[in-house]
Amino acid sequence: MRLRSPVRPGPGSGVDRASSADLVMLALDRVDVPEQVGGILLLRAGPAFDTRAAEALLAERIRAVPRLRQRLVPAPPGCGRPVWIDDAGFDISRHVRQVRCPSPGGEQALLDVGARLVADPLPRSRPLWSAAFVTGLADGKVALVLVLHHVLADGIGGLAVLGALVDGPAGLPVPDFPRRRPSAAELAADAWRSRVRALSRLPSTWRRVRTSIAAAGGLHPGRAAACSLLQATGPRRRLAVVRTSLAPLRAAAHRLGGTVNDVVLAAIGGALHTVLEHRAESVESFVISVPVAIRRSATVDRLGNRISPMLVSVPGDGAPDRRVRRVAAQTRTRKAAATEVLPPALIGPVFRVAARLGLVHWYMCRQRQLHTLVTNLHGPDRTVAFAGVPVDDVIPVALGDPGNATVSFDVLSYAGTLSI
Repeated sequence: MRLRSPVRPGPGSGVDRASSADLVMLALDRVDVPEQVGGILLLRAGPAFDTRAAEALLAERIRAVPRLRQRLVPAPPGCGRPVWIDDAGFDISRHVRQVRCPSPGGEQALLDVGARLVADPLPRSRPLWSAAFVTGLADGKVALVLVLHHVLADGIGGLAVLGALVDGPAGLPVPDFPRRRPSAAELAADAWRSRVRALSRLPSTWRRVRTSIAAAGGLHPGRAAACSLLQATGPRRRLAVVRTSLAPLRAAAHRLGGTVNDVVLAAIGGALHTVLEHRAESVESFVISVPVAIRRSATVDRLGNRISPMLVSVPGDGAPDRRVRRVAAQTRTRKAAATEVLPPALIGPVFRVAARLGLVHWYMCRQRQLHTLVTNLHGPDRTVAFAGVPVDDVIPVALGDPGNATVSFDVLSYAGTLSI
């Protein structure tokens, strides 16, 4: 069954470009390890769940998310950064599929399927997303695995897309589709206007650059202690998930003058310390990279990447309360310094050329700036539903070139539960 989104000409063209930060995500893409993010939604569905009807519902709702029907194409020479254009030949059947989970259909089997789906490279010739309904789970449930390329949205943007696809009180407005593609003259004029604006903002940009680099560890960051956490990695990924109630973590964070993220970082530092102790290694503190969201929320017509990296030194040993307080003191200072200037985006074309030549990957496989990465997102506070079926669980999955970092952590709160 082929499900096509209705196509009708739109009056406007507009110029919707990928930002420098977006292009960083695109440059980091590798064939064997794409820069893709996703979510595994566990639906409380039974044998009567109609996956075809669910596909049709998904086709209807994505019409309200412009980016899900757009392709990123290069602009002509001299006309600026690549632009998003409506894909007039959009066909949802190229994006949505059904997958059967291998027996016995337990959680680890589902996680393995989810890792494979998120790692499957999205073709650049069409909109950069996919979805799969996973059947054959042991308890009769059905999972929906959503995958977005990181150039399309950061974590906050991904949550905005999810919010548009699940059941809600009212539908979002559907923009005209397809819009006319901007002409070369329009792109050139827009590019020159952008350059003039950039020149006028140079003084303030330089201040933001300095504070952003400071939050990311400065021009000469300390070296992460050598240990077995830093070693060569390959393209294979294995997921594991742990869950805990959000309320006790929130209470502990409030008592210690920190945030839930501070408590999570302290817990991860303790866990890594325990792992290395079992390997007869001793590391007192771990350098963790934490992306800081520059916005509290996003809308489906304003996605892209607006994050800045923050490096935090997390103690691995000692009393938990003391470790949380130490982490909280650092994050308060560095979050205030973080800006939307992503350091690799500052050297734009140079960084992208270096990435294409493999130099960025070469460096990441030898870096000694950080031990691991932790991403923490605040999801819906209450249970949401899709196609009238409650979503029991949402498991975040983020892929990308890990370099020599052998483990990373994706954290999401949903309906009172924290999943890591």
